[in-house]
Amino acid sequence: MTDHLFVITGGPGSGKSSLVNALANVGFSHMPEAGRAIIQDQVAIGGSALPWGDRAAFAELMLAWELRSHREARALPGPVVLDRGVPDVIGYLTLCRLPVPPHVQRAAEVFRYNRTVFIAPHWSEIFAQDAERKQSPEEAEATYQAMASVYASLGYTLVTLPLASVPERVAFVRTHIAERQKQPVK
Repeated sequence: MTDHLFVITGGPGSGKSSLVNALANVGFSHMPEAGRAIIQDQVAIGGSALPWGDRAAFAELMLAWELRSHREARALPGPVVLDRGVPDVIGYLTLCRLPVPPHVQRAAEVFRYNRTVFIAPHWSEIFAQDAERKQSPEEAEATYQAMASVYASLGYTLVTLPLASVPERVAFVRTHIAERQKQPVK
């Protein structure tokens, strides 16, 4: 059963990871984002599986990470928030105009999450580039659109996060999760 797995997705620099970390700080189990860690690891070892290198290899590493996160999250009790999910790999490949291999599509169909998926819209006021986030604001907006399209096509119900402070977003997510789980807010 995977109804207790809640994905937070969206474009880069939209506050997803800050929100996931804040939810963890109030007691939610969580799974971190794949992209930044993969980039850091690949740079450290001189690997080429990078968004500015071998994008297909980068997508395969993201898929492996998301499958492992899914497996680990399924074993955790209560609601678990995940910083992205398997469908994000499809969104990434689509955004890069790369083919979506059948095994990646199948993974998104088999490894499911709660129907409610939280999506962070592009937020220019907080968007910033850094060593791992090299996308332009236009690419960040395109990523948001790609994720929205992929999750909707897979039958998920998207709940757009408000452009609000981290505590306000935490309250928003907690309320929505409690409603979906029919239990008191943590």
